[in-house]
Amino acid sequence: MANSQSPEMHCGPGTFRWGERTYVMGVVNVTPDSFSGDGLAHNSKAAVELAVRMEAEGADIIDIGAVSTRPAGRVYGAGADVVSTEEELERLMPVLAEVMARVGVPVSVDTYKAEVARQAVDAGASMVNDVWGLQADPGMAPVVARAGVPIVLMHNQTNYRYGDLLADLKDSLRKSVVRAAEAGVVAGNIIIDPGIGFGKTADHNLEVLRRLQELRAMDYPVLVGTSRKSTIGRVLGLPVEERLEGTAATVALSIAGGADIVRVHDVREMVRVARMSDAIVRGWRPDNWDA
Repeated sequence: MANSQSPEMHCGPGTFRWGERTYVMGVVNVTPDSFSGDGLAHNSKAAVELAVRMEAEGADIIDIGAVSTRPAGRVYGAGADVVSTEEELERLMPVLAEVMARVGVPVSVDTYKAEVARQAVDAGASMVNDVWGLQADPGMAPVVARAGVPIVLMHNQTNYRYGDLLADLKDSLRKSVVRAAEAGVVAGNIIIDPGIGFGKTADHNLEVLRRLQELRAMDYPVLVGTSRKSTIGRVLGLPVEERLEGTAATVALSIAGGADIVRVHDVREMVRVARMSDAIVRGWRPDNWDA
């Protein structure tokens, strides 16, 4: 399911046709302090090779971030060390340029800073993934509007207080959508993300996943990122490096709940989970099905 006004979205070299299958976003963290233990800030060659491998394993889009967003309640720093715009760009831009030269799928930039987004899209990035849903930097919406690229608007907040979890979440996302629209971002370029793990307790995260279908009423494509997150560790009592099966369960159930994109670290395994889920939920079949 997707935005009824826009059955497909053009994103750089790719086109997403909503409802046909689930798209897989591979995560490349060019950071020293990623929560998932895969930060590659000091090894740009490894970051590029990871992106190339993810494309080979079936990723539909590569999402590159140069600032950790691990949650701990800090305003706009999200618990990670505060990184200047200059340092973020120094980490991001060389890897971004090399990845775009070597992969054929769209490349997204994971940032909430307008200047970082501007330089990234000017360099050829096809999407902006804003973990603060345009709330952190007032310049972000105009940058995205001028570039004409899709944007992921994620729900986030600095506390765990909710009157009604899903109602409050949707209200916040609607405000982000309005901010985007007022800046000139077209509706067909908007993706929403409930922000699993951001401004939410483990119980909140589980409830959002259980009620994901309720986001369909907003009529935009939905991205869900559960990969290796702490809620999986809480439920299973496992460290980050042992959360593959838990991630697989959340990916499958997210697809059943209506997710259009899943953001993951383990691309090969999650592409398989997505295709099996799509075969059941969306009626997807491989090209050689009738052979």
